[in-house]
Amino acid sequence: MNKSDVQQIRDEIIEAALADVTFDGWSWDGVCAAAEKAGHKMIVASAVFPGKMVDVLDGFADLADRKMLEALEGVRGEDLRVRDRVKTALMARFSFLAPHKEALRQSVQFWILPTRKPRAAKIIWRTADRIWVFAGDTASDYNRYTKRGLLSGVITAATLYWLHSNEETLGSLESFVDRRIENVLQFGKVIGRFKKAS
Repeated sequence: MNKSDVQQIRDEIIEAALADVTFDGWSWDGVCAAAEKAGHKMIVASAVFPGKMVDVLDGFADLADRKMLEALEGVRGEDLRVRDRVKTALMARFSFLAPHKEALRQSVQFWILPTRKPRAAKIIWRTADRIWVFAGDTASDYNRYTKRGLLSGVITAATLYWLHSNEETLGSLESFVDRRIENVLQFGKVIGRFKKAS
């Protein structure tokens, strides 16, 4: 199997698993069953997810990122302010996740263990990087890392806010994201002035 084949099979298995996660939770047995449901042998799950649930939930986050980027294909980023590009991207990701809120909740519970936090941080950073690339950011100096680090904080805060909210729509989440992005931009300006002064 080439990389493209592996990606497609991973997506098929994850999408098949999502239908049952709300009731059964994330589990390796569930993933193997989803592989069969998707038309693959159980052994294929082990082949495409050698790290088992770590790779499955990494794949779930990656799938959400790619669905976000697909939804943004018709968006003219040049017509939006940078903050609006970032918000539009983040809300597109949450729109994909909306039907899978319980799957996301259980995914967060999986990643919260101390031994898994470094991998979780890399996954969030990857999402932040993809959003900034969509937003047109080409920084290669300290700004690149600062922007992605700050946006990682926004992604984490917004995710936790949404998971604790009982609202069926994304309206209050969008307002929350607006406020957090504004905070980040103001903080970024302060850091910028400090760097210049130094």
